[in-house]
Amino acid sequence: MTTSTPRAWWKTGVGLVLTGLMLFPVYWMINVSFTRDQDMRASPPHLFPTNGTLDGYRAVLDQQLPYLGTSFLVGLGTVALTVALAAPAGYALAKLRPPGGPALSFLLLIAQMIPGIIMAMGFYAIYLTLGVLNTLPGLILADTTLAVPFAVLIFTAFMSGIPDELLQAAVVDGAGRLRTFWSVVLPVSRNSIVTVSLFAFLWSWSDFIFASTLAGGGDHQPITLGIYHYIGNNNQQWNAIMATAVVASIPAAVLLILAQRYVSMGVTAGAVKD
Repeated sequence: MTTSTPRAWWKTGVGLVLTGLMLFPVYWMINVSFTRDQDMRASPPHLFPTNGTLDGYRAVLDQQLPYLGTSFLVGLGTVALTVALAAPAGYALAKLRPPGGPALSFLLLIAQMIPGIIMAMGFYAIYLTLGVLNTLPGLILADTTLAVPFAVLIFTAFMSGIPDELLQAAVVDGAGRLRTFWSVVLPVSRNSIVTVSLFAFLWSWSDFIFASTLAGGGDHQPITLGIYHYIGNNNQQWNAIMATAVVASIPAAVLLILAQRYVSMGVTAGAVKD
């Protein structure tokens, strides 16, 4: 006991130091959001906003709410479209085992390696021809392409753990493949649905490349572009930038806290115990 306790304290201390280093940018973001413009270049910098101001948060309420609303719409649309496309595909690869399934899974892995800027250039040319540039559906579709390959792989891995006896019982009761998928597979795959929905929403919420390329000239722009508009050649409103970043981080943090239980649970536990 005497040798393990100091070792445990040493590990705890290292963990606290590393956690503090990782969380320091978050603290500094919050600190700067309350700092006045004239105090930004103070030397040494203020570790606490001694003469704090709410000007940055007033700017958020006055200017950034439309951008936040657009990001919510894009995020929800991306989640809905991703789940609608990826869940049936994952079910097919996991349980129906179509010819060429392993090759398709490999192609999905390759698709995740394509740089976003290359995809954005391709989407720009296509959208310009189709007339859907600077539209919400176009941005939702583009963000969905980022999430679908990952989502299909997640659904495939999760649904592979569903006992075949569960599906066979549904077939015995007269359910077809579609009914089995809708009434049996989806309910027991809620953990994978939450996982895919969370990552799809976070990817669309934090997307900048597609937003700036495909929606930069439209009337409806996401919050990433709202933050970018504060940065100019001769003007950087850092307290407004950081205040907007703080507000934009709240939905992501809340979703991570609420969904962590479902993300960490396996589909086998959900299928057998629930």
